[in-house]
Order: sequence, then structure tokens, then C-alpha cells
Amino acid sequence: MKTFRITLLALIIINLGFSQTSAITTKIVGQGSPVLFLPGFTTPGSIWNETVEHLTTKSEAHLISYAGFNGNPPIAMPWYDTIKKELIAYIKNKNLTNVTIIGHSMGGNLAVDLAAALPDTITQLVIVDAIPCMRELMMPGVPESQIQYDSPYNKQMLQAEDTQFKQTATMMAQNMTNNKDKVDTLINWIMEADRETYVYGYTDLLKLDLRKVLNKVTAKTLILGASFPSVEIAKSNYEKQYATLANKSIEMASDSKHFIMFDQPEWFYTKVNAFLANE
Repeated sequence: MKTFRITLLALIIINLGFSQTSAITTKIVGQGSPVLFLPGFTTPGSIWNETVEHLTTKSEAHLISYAGFNGNPPIAMPWYDTIKKELIAYIKNKNLTNVTIIGHSMGGNLAVDLAAALPDTITQLVIVDAIPCMRELMMPGVPESQIQYDSPYNKQMLQAEDTQFKQTATMMAQNMTNNKDKVDTLINWIMEADRETYVYGYTDLLKLDLRKVLNKVTAKTLILGASFPSVEIAKSNYEKQYATLANKSIEMASDSKHFIMFDQPEWFYTKVNAFLANE
């Protein structure tokens, strides 16, 4: 009985610690129309600093970072849904209106989710190399129900030594940018991540299928896609997965992998500024 009480107390303390930890951290820069900048998986909000500097419209930039990454304390699972709920609460509590969201990768998924939940508030989206259902491309035909936290792959990732994990991180980083100067940056972001957040958070992303909420999105949307593995294949995937999104345009960056803002920065800034100028 004493052991049970100690275990119960430990669980309560752990849960209290998680409940007091925010799923997001924010930094606000500038004045003007609100623009939420949502980074991708493992990526800090600071990745958007150069984009903010290149904006030609007056904007109040809200740079978001996520729990478990870049030194931010982790939170309990489910990770993605908690982040989404906190972002919705953040927008409401700040009384933000006529909001633009610029999201890369997972940040693009969140942008779609937020726009579907707050159609009268979110009026513009810039989605940067994000697909509504990543699982369909990586694991065709596998249903959401088969994606679980408790899996052999997840156990292997959690138990991997840092040296082994870094090999995986290096391979991933090299496949996400053509800019060799940025590879080490991507590796460091992955290695700095809380391991459970990295493993279980990615599981959350594999479970996502946002195609079912695209018809709820009324925001004017610009989709910027990377040309990897080829423009034809990538654009076809975007057209199929975003088929039910009404008010959209899709543009593909040449000679670019996942981090378009690293591989084609000037093209990226030009496209974003032209879109924001024609609101």
C-alpha cells in the first residue's frame, strides 16, 4: 500500500508539472496586421526571423515555438492536439482578427486546422511544403488506427544511443535541404529535441488526415511546394491532397527540398510578399 501511494503521488506530481507547461511559446515582433508564423517539426520560431525582416507589409509577427523542442519543456501526449488547442485559445485571448498564418511543414498542417476551426478569424494562409495526410504518401493504405505510440519502431527510436540517433538525424537533414550550410543546423534541432516528444509527436503527425476538414477552410490560400523528388510528382501530390480546398493557388519552387526558405529564399520572399500585398 505504501508503494502504491508513493507511485500515485509521483504520477500526480508528473501530471501537475505537465499541466503547468505551455504547449507553445511566443515572441511578438512589429506592428500591423497579425501574422502567425508556425514552424515545422523540431524547428524553432526563430527560423522565421529572416522572413519577417523581408516582409514588405506592416505586420505584427507572432513567432511560435513548440513544447519539447529547442529547450522548451515537454508536455504530455497527445502533443499535436494540445498545441492546436492552445493556438486557438491564444488567438481568441489576444482578440486577433483578420489573421494570416504562414506555416511550414507541420506548421502548415496546424494552419489548415486553425483555419477550419476559426474560418471567420483566419483569412489568409501561406502553406510551405505541407501535405494534409503525410501517412498516405509514406504508408499508402495504412489506416490511422494502426498508428500507435506503442510500436516496435518507436521503442527502437527511444532506446537508440545518441550516436545512432545522430546518424538518423543526419540522413534526415540531408534530405530536407540542398543548402549544405544549413544541414548542421537541422541536425542540431533534431538532437536538441526531447526524445519522447520527437518520437510520439511524429506519431501524432502520421495519424493526421486533414483532407476531411479542407472544405471548412474559407481562407485565401497560397501553397508553396518543394520540387523534390520532382516538380511533376510533388505538384501532383499537392493537387490530389488539396483537391477540396476551395480558394487556393499552388506554386512550386525549383531546385528545392523541404526547407524552401533555405533553398530558394528570394523566390520565397517574393511569393509571400506578393500574396500578402493582394489581400
